[in-house]
Amino acid sequence: MSDAIEDSMDDGMDDATGEGADSAARGARRREPQRPPTPEELADREAAESVYAELLSRLGEANPQPRLEPTRRVMELLGDPQRSYAVIHITGTNGKTSTSRIAESILRAYGLRTGLMTSPHLDRVNERIVIDGEPIADRALVDNWADIQPYLLMVDAELTANGELPLTYFEALTVLAFACFADAPVDVLVLEVGMGGEWDSTNVADGDVAVFTPIALDHENRLGRTVAEIARTKAGIIKPAAQVVTALQSTEAMDELLRAAEHDEAEVSVEGVAFQVQDARLAVGGQVVDIRGRAGEYPDLFLPLFGEHQAQNAAVAVAAVESFLGAGTQPLALDVLAEGFATVTSPGRLQLIGIEPSVIVDAAHNPHGAEALGRALMGSFAFESITAVVGILADKDERGIIEALDPIVDRFVVTQSDSDRALPADELAELVTRVAGPDRVRVEPELDVALAELRDELGPRDAIVVTGSITLVGQAMRIAREEDWAL
Repeated sequence: MSDAIEDSMDDGMDDATGEGADSAARGARRREPQRPPTPEELADREAAESVYAELLSRLGEANPQPRLEPTRRVMELLGDPQRSYAVIHITGTNGKTSTSRIAESILRAYGLRTGLMTSPHLDRVNERIVIDGEPIADRALVDNWADIQPYLLMVDAELTANGELPLTYFEALTVLAFACFADAPVDVLVLEVGMGGEWDSTNVADGDVAVFTPIALDHENRLGRTVAEIARTKAGIIKPAAQVVTALQSTEAMDELLRAAEHDEAEVSVEGVAFQVQDARLAVGGQVVDIRGRAGEYPDLFLPLFGEHQAQNAAVAVAAVESFLGAGTQPLALDVLAEGFATVTSPGRLQLIGIEPSVIVDAAHNPHGAEALGRALMGSFAFESITAVVGILADKDERGIIEALDPIVDRFVVTQSDSDRALPADELAELVTRVAGPDRVRVEPELDVALAELRDELGPRDAIVVTGSITLVGQAMRIAREEDWAL
């Protein structure tokens, strides 16, 4: 544990109206006007986009390679920068990004210099490499890329000579992120797994704390056909003598995690036993939660995120930070924790981006996530009608997603994102029609057209929910900004 971390340990709403749509609107913040970029900033942005183009020229993120050695080889050549800071490593099927963001915000409130790596991004790749709460600056991204590129090319040549694929997009991005965090430098990195765990490129780092959000079926073609197989792959992030924090899991997932923890002599803290949400109450702009942590009780914390699942994510994050700062034996300072909660954001997760009618985006891209979205819409808002604008990628369980949304949605507008992996809108519409019936479904392949039409048609008490894929959510957020109706 670094001196900065040890030093930090010495530092020490009103009721909801019941009208969730009005509460969300009052709790939302409008963007402040921004000054135009300087010529130097424009040049840095162009250089950063060139870095992203170079990353995209590699094997894509949809095709991760089940290997660690190439990433490990580059890190060794760079002097293992991932060992220069402490790591909280987070995996799971849903809730990883929100849990990561909450944990990072708490650590930053403690005065630590934090790093945060999440994936995928909604708009720009800089979002994946966050330092002290801000996406990495274009110039820092470009400079670090210049530093690591010769080593990437060296390992590419070695791999090719051995008949293997060169470093992939995600392998190269992970190396870049680790180098950026070391260059900053950060005290602690909250590190979200890209996919799985055992062979994910991020697993060249050794997590002091291994965190598991709920595990369900997703990426079956990569991770396994059963929840047990998927949990076994994710359990690969557990390192010897680490602290393990897990959300409540199914029996088959929990068995795998406990087996892996026992093998590595790691201490396990389970939601519902070692920590839990004791109460959650709707409030303006979010909710007020009472959490029992591993080491203390923390009442009346305002969390500016909606949904029961976000309260549970917050409890997991609290337990993770307790495990990191004091091995679960020292309670967190309530005022510091409150500050950390109050500054949490989770873009693209049940996020209100427009009003009258309300426009909500949520990155639910599997049935488990869609079910959580449905519960949150019913529990946190009071809309007169809900229209789901859905677009789903071809490798997802589209039927499971639509069936989860069907009971809470008045109608569907089927569209598609600009991703080359998106299901064509007409093809997806056939399935949605079979589930929801023809009278509740319409097709509009262009997302900007779909949003414009719905915003004209619907009333101020109605809601548009854009969901089904992260790429669709990111596109909706860009449209809102470009057309100047985003909050």
